[in-house]
Parts: sequence; structure tokens; C-alpha cells
Amino acid sequence: MANQTDLDEELTGIFTKLWELDDNKCAPGIDFEIDKQGYVTSTRNTRDRARYNLFSWLDENKVFSRKTYKTFRALLDNYESQTGVQEQVTKQEEQENRDFIDAIMETDVMKTAHQFLIQNDKAPERELDFKKLLYKTWFTLYRRTRGDRDFDSSGFEHVFVGETRDKSVIGMHNWLQIYLQEKHGNIDYKGYFRRGTSEDESQAGLITLQFNWKDGKTKPIGSSFIGTSPEFEMAMYSVAFLMERSSRIPLRVSDHEIDLHIHRLGRGIGTAYPQAK
Repeated sequence: MANQTDLDEELTGIFTKLWELDDNKCAPGIDFEIDKQGYVTSTRNTRDRARYNLFSWLDENKVFSRKTYKTFRALLDNYESQTGVQEQVTKQEEQENRDFIDAIMETDVMKTAHQFLIQNDKAPERELDFKKLLYKTWFTLYRRTRGDRDFDSSGFEHVFVGETRDKSVIGMHNWLQIYLQEKHGNIDYKGYFRRGTSEDESQAGLITLQFNWKDGKTKPIGSSFIGTSPEFEMAMYSVAFLMERSSRIPLRVSDHEIDLHIHRLGRGIGTAYPQAK
């Protein structure tokens, strides 16, 4: 366990408050169920430790009827996963991005995150201007590979949707995307890492896992919250990014001690993910 003095107390405070405000999170055994199965001991060991899917079930009718989940899901098919391929964003997709931002800004989680940033002079006070800042931070396209001419990536695509580069999976730190890709037969779950995975399966938490995606492309290790709402993750990552902290932020969020990794790429988010200790 990290020394208490190592924690970022200011961000620990606001993120714990956001966690407690997140009454839209999903509950294991009520909204979904996972089956962790065997554990992985090394990123170099790709032996399959899981015979079955990670997700036993998810109540889609209930979960995706919620506004933030519904608008979030609409964004997940808007991207070309292969890096180095120019993204083509349609007017409909731009509107879907705005609809998602509008939906999360209706929640107490995002309203509280906005007020915190205003108090720290890190966000404009007008909600419309803050929405524009969120759009710029998450949805502006950039070049992920140095020297590449194509605008092939964005913060949202990398963190929430996932990308592929050569034979590897990069990004994809969202449990709903993992569930949907596994449901469609695109993910082969290999097992979890005991370090980095919550022991308490009765509430939302974290998981560190290994899987293959799309024709065997590998994710030797990846981490994600599980059960959290889209607005909580957007709020947490946005606050950490706009507060301009270091790339690794030690935190305690509710009962979870984590390092939050936030990396900038250009003017946007390059990656963001939690790593449980």
C-alpha cells in the first residue's frame, strides 16, 4: 500500500465525491455478472486461462436504456480501429458526439466535475463553453504515430473504443466496449491479473486482464474500471487532464487505491486508464 503522503489528496477528494455521486453505475449480480476464471502471471505468457467469456451476462435492456449509456454506445462504431488509417467523421457522428456530451452534462457527476474545474480556473464557467472544451479534448482528431500524415486517432477512440497497431491492441480501457466486443465474438478473454483486480465482486471496481481482439491481435495487459458509468469515467479523466497533473497520479477512490495514468498527445488526451495497486 502506498504511503498516505504519496496520494494526491485534492484529486482523491474530488474523485471520491464523484464516485459517491455516481448513482448510475452498474451493480454486479443486478446489472451484469463476470466470471474471472483463471489468473495470468505474466504479460509474456499468453496461455489461455479462461475457458468462457469474461461477461456471463449484462441486462442490455436496462443498462442501455439509460441516456448516458445509450448515447455512449452510439459512438463505439464510429471509428476505424487500425492506426495509420485516416478517420472520416460524418455530420451524424459529430452530432452523436454532441449528444453524448449533452447527456453526461445533465448528470450530477459532470456538473460537480465542472464546478471543481471552475474553482481551480481550469474550465470556462459557461456550460456551453465547457462542452466545447470537452469536445476538443476528446474528439479532435490527431496523428497517433509520429511521421504519419493521417489524422487517425482521438482521445475518445483510444481510451474507450480501442485501436490496433500491427499485431497489438492499444487503448480500450472501457468495460462496456469490452462486453460488446466479446458479445460480438471479437474478443477472446485470456484471464485476469490478481494484482490490479478488485477482490470484492459485489460492487463496481477494477479489473486488469489479457485478451485478443480482431483476428488475434493481442492485449498482453490492460486495465479498466468495471461497473462505472460513462459520465464517471469522462469526469475523472477530464478533470485529471485539465488539472495538468503528472502522467501518473496516486489516488484512493472509495476503497480502491490506484495510479491514474493520463498522457497528453498534442492538445488532447493520448491515453487515460486506472491501474489498481
